Amino acid sequence: MSGSAGAIRLAMAQLLAWRSVSSRPLRALLLCGGFGVGVGVMIVLLAVGEAMVRQASQERLVGGGTITVLPEGIDIEVLTTGGLGGLFFSVPNARFVHRQVLSAPRLGDVVSVAAPQLEGKLLYVTTSDGIEHPVRASGEIPSATRALGALPLVAAGAWEDDDGDRRWMTPTPAELRHDIDHFHVPTPGMANRNSWGEWHYFNVISPDANRWAFISFIVGGDVTGDEWGGQVLVTLHERGRAPRRFSRTIAKERVRFSTRDANLTIGNDSVRVLPDGRYAVRADVLEEGSGTPLTLDLVLSPAPRVDFPGATLVSGDFTSGYAVPALRADASGSLCVSRVCEQFDGAQAYHDHNWGGWRGVTWEWGSARAGEYTLLYGRVTPEDSAGGTAPLFVYVTDAQGFLALFRPRVIRYDDARDVRTAKGVLRVPATAELLDVRGTDTLRLLLTVDDAVATDTRIGLVERGDSDAARALRRPWFVQMAGEARLEGRVRGRVLSGRGRGFFETYR
Repeated sequence: MSGSAGAIRLAMAQLLAWRSVSSRPLRALLLCGGFGVGVGVMIVLLAVGEAMVRQASQERLVGGGTITVLPEGIDIEVLTTGGLGGLFFSVPNARFVHRQVLSAPRLGDVVSVAAPQLEGKLLYVTTSDGIEHPVRASGEIPSATRALGALPLVAAGAWEDDDGDRRWMTPTPAELRHDIDHFHVPTPGMANRNSWGEWHYFNVISPDANRWAFISFIVGGDVTGDEWGGQVLVTLHERGRAPRRFSRTIAKERVRFSTRDANLTIGNDSVRVLPDGRYAVRADVLEEGSGTPLTLDLVLSPAPRVDFPGATLVSGDFTSGYAVPALRADASGSLCVSRVCEQFDGAQAYHDHNWGGWRGVTWEWGSARAGEYTLLYGRVTPEDSAGGTAPLFVYVTDAQGFLALFRPRVIRYDDARDVRTAKGVLRVPATAELLDVRGTDTLRLLLTVDDAVATDTRIGLVERGDSDAARALRRPWFVQMAGEARLEGRVRGRVLSGRGRGFFETYR
């Protein structure tokens, strides 16, 4: 009986199914089609997953090597499944990461080859008839990819490094200076283009650390228009004495700069990158007020690998760029005031490059040597910022190049020093402290100020490249300080300890 009942139930089910299909054939067809699509999608996903697992186990299929470097914040799970989070990313400052981290002597015992690669970048190609076509393109350095054992087979011809590949991987010292230190023009759509300023800045310290010079070669104004020009400004400082300012302003017709190289000519004064990567700096300017002549002829020799690659920050109408081609350098040559000359031979020196719109902008900045270490800290605050809430950076190097980056939230000043100005006494920092902990790495940077000068930005044409328009700042006094830096901490289990001279800037 049970077998007969089962057969009856099966026959009834088949009859009901047939009646359902025959009475509503379109609905039945739609349901069957949807079920088929679902099964097909599942099969495809399973196949893709299997292919991804196989690819992940084969080095040649993921670009060679044993480690893949991706930008911070990339979701690996989304990336592997092809989601939007994995599209169109790139590593910021990839050349710096390659040169100063992956290929640096510090990792020479664990990294044998580092190869930069671009995969599936979206590009647009415009044909001769004006039609724009989206394309996907990949790129790599043939010699580096070959060293990884991941170079694809070339069916015909040869695929070798060209000069651009060589310059990206192993630039000469002069090429590296030009790449880091070239000039710029205002970004399209930038408001207040007349506030644009760009300059080469140098400083050099006497062997006894009692005298120092700040040297600025400035291009100011909208360099894409007619209202701009150049200025050479040299400020001489001596501990405990008022600074002396020497300057010359030159019309745009006698100013030469380039967005392809670092060379700058302002009248008869110039900054030149020599073939070996050193800087030749020459100027002949007059003291403001007295007309006393100053002539300088210096050659700066940057320490190998001790540089800061530079970056441009763009936020709305605000643009600010900064690079340090010579974070640690030695200077040789002469600086003469009214034919009384001081000779420099391997003196402590520094060079940076700044560009952007400076209306309403303030900053914290400092650079110093601390024994075998050289460090740089800073933060730029645009006029529309809610305050100094963005973290600073502290960039630490040694003889092998980049060592560590810290991000202190604040710099703690003790305004216990008095500076006399034309408007009375101004309280400025006597000491400062920066602290940070990043995992097992720690930093404590102590600054002790032994000389300070305050300049009223409301009069315009202050040091470090401000344009001739006064800046309406909440903190209008630009404070330049000299003193000692003491570095303490630990990086990768290594103790940091050192002290030395440096310069620091803030606003009050």
